[in-house]
Amino acid sequence: MEVMEDIIPIALEKHFGFNNFKDQQYEIIKSVLTGHDTFVIMPTGGGKSLCYQLPALIMEGTAIVISPLIALMKNQVDSIRGYSTEDNVAHFLNSSLNKGQIKQVKQDINDGKTKLLYIAPETLTKEENLDFFHNSKISFVAVDEAHCISEWGHDFRPEYRKIRNMIEAIGDIPVIALTATATPKVQDDIIKILDMQEANVFISSFNRDNLYYEIRPKVNKEQTLKSMIQFIKTHRNISGIIYVQNRKTTEDLANILNVNGIKAAPYHAGLDARSRSNTQDDFLMERIEVICATIAFGMGIDKPNVRFVIHYDIPKSIENYYQETGRAGRDGMEGNCLAYFSYKDLTRLEKFLRDKPVAEREMGSLLLQEVAAYAEGSSCRRKFLLYYFGEEFDEANCHKMCDNCRHPKELKDVTEEVKLALETVLQLNEDYNIKMLVDFITGKETQQMKLYRFDDNEMFGIGKDFDENFWNSIFRQALLRNLLKKDIENYGLVKVSPEGHDFLTSVHSIEIPLNQIFPEDHTPDEDAGGAPAALDEILVQMLEDLRKRESKKFKVPPFVIFSDPSLEDMATQYPITMEDMAKITGVSKGKAERYAQPFIELIEKYVVENEIDRPSDYLIRQVANKSKVKVSIIQSIDKKIPLEDIGRSNNLDRESLYQELYMIVTSGTKLDLKYYLEDNIDEYVKEDIYEYFLQSETDSVEEASKALKDEGITYEEIELVRLAFLSEMAN
Repeated sequence: MEVMEDIIPIALEKHFGFNNFKDQQYEIIKSVLTGHDTFVIMPTGGGKSLCYQLPALIMEGTAIVISPLIALMKNQVDSIRGYSTEDNVAHFLNSSLNKGQIKQVKQDINDGKTKLLYIAPETLTKEENLDFFHNSKISFVAVDEAHCISEWGHDFRPEYRKIRNMIEAIGDIPVIALTATATPKVQDDIIKILDMQEANVFISSFNRDNLYYEIRPKVNKEQTLKSMIQFIKTHRNISGIIYVQNRKTTEDLANILNVNGIKAAPYHAGLDARSRSNTQDDFLMERIEVICATIAFGMGIDKPNVRFVIHYDIPKSIENYYQETGRAGRDGMEGNCLAYFSYKDLTRLEKFLRDKPVAEREMGSLLLQEVAAYAEGSSCRRKFLLYYFGEEFDEANCHKMCDNCRHPKELKDVTEEVKLALETVLQLNEDYNIKMLVDFITGKETQQMKLYRFDDNEMFGIGKDFDENFWNSIFRQALLRNLLKKDIENYGLVKVSPEGHDFLTSVHSIEIPLNQIFPEDHTPDEDAGGAPAALDEILVQMLEDLRKRESKKFKVPPFVIFSDPSLEDMATQYPITMEDMAKITGVSKGKAERYAQPFIELIEKYVVENEIDRPSDYLIRQVANKSKVKVSIIQSIDKKIPLEDIGRSNNLDRESLYQELYMIVTSGTKLDLKYYLEDNIDEYVKEDIYEYFLQSETDSVEEASKALKDEGITYEEIELVRLAFLSEMAN
């Protein structure tokens, strides 16, 4: 043993150039070298790989490393080869190799040159491979990502269940199982299924004290993108990963990031192997800054300087979340973990469970409840995560490395509201989902409410003093506290649990964070007709005064120069170049060139005089991708097709079509509507409407209709001519 204790540190320096071991690495390596079954739970970045790599290099024979992802084996092998003068020190064996390459791998093993062989469990199951290994000198088997064995693990893989049988077919050899994430139940499963005999168990702390955890509400796509791009641009020239649930989103996000000056690429299982490999290499070589990926990306990635992990979509389990956030800051330096949470995303994930077997459905539902509890909780996030994995933690030791500790939330007593929510569920015979319950309690007069005659119920609208967002949060909190339960199989119907009945019998106080009521369907923009809330009211006034002066100079109404939403966006974003101005709401390049120069000069002077820190770095440039409907409308007008036919071909009624047309002309696209006006509007009527808008300070159709009612001009005529007027004068 003393000789071995001398060998281990010498081998560490010889093979890897390190002088010291991390945490329990030394004891783990010694356990493997002495032939003991060994179980290792060590957080990402803790140095798990070394625990089997160093013993493999020291021991006689070849160590088999079972790894779940074929796509990442090459990187693992390249990493080992990087420490050696000989490439054949490590190989991988999987379906990507041809017969000649497989033959060479086996020859290197027989010659004693290969110390580590990475293999997928599917490849290991083949009889010819098991026979080959049975007759080869195998030092031990390492089962990486061992949580894949357990049905309670976050990434269960049925083929992992067969590993014990494969090991026995090879021979009587020791096993080391390694994972970064395993709850106590998963830990028991791994040891039992691998039949690890008197295993030495090494559990390191799950705490990653260099990671900062934060949850933000996912209000809508635009606001989430703005928030995310601002976050990334304040952490420039560093690597990051954005995780999403579906493949298309990876590509959309990557496109948007690229047009906003952030080098990004998508990664998902639907891409061909070459594309995935190239993207992975570009990320490792830092030719791109950000990977937008599904959960297919990241397992086994050996990139120590990932500085942030963003969850654009909330993951399916706490294990997934912990595993994925663990890819940040593996070098022990700063790592930011930002997740966007929307209850709608959670509901979407629940829908996927409906067709699963009962046991899997119930398990998936429990995992999602834990995710919701984490996202909506007001206590230390680090303490929550560590407790989930069976580790006690004093939140005082968080050192404000989570948003809840850094920015404690004010609590509101909602005991009576929760009680009312439970009573509403019982009133409607536990036969409806949350949406129906919220509509009922807020007194929303929908067709369904009338159809079921709920509007005659004595409790209808009993909670109308609060809005839908508030009641959605109350119902969610009742679910999190197990006062309500959701029948996922049966369309999400909500029922009162035994604990809920106990609560109604003996009410106890319930408090929730005030800012925990996530505004799912509301944005400040919507109340202002789509205009962003201005950050600088003084500048708005100055811009309005300048607009009036410019309107007199050009002899056009002020709204033709720039609309109110455009001015408010200027007072939010402070554009000081033509390029900046062209990004402002409702400002085309042509409009900017015609009208913007004095506005730019005013804003630049104002910014300098007031020492304003411009948020221009955080402007989102959307991918040039007009909707199919808008493109169809523009192309049809170019062909002089009647508007009625355009509406029918795009499934738009008149009102919807005119809204689309208004959005097109106010965003800077010129439409030639003369052909349609000539056939449908009297020339004198057109002149009267033009004359009115030339004198008016607003483009409101309602105001124009009042002013022109004595002229016998209809609302529809005004609406149509206004489109032509705006297109001609403003663009």
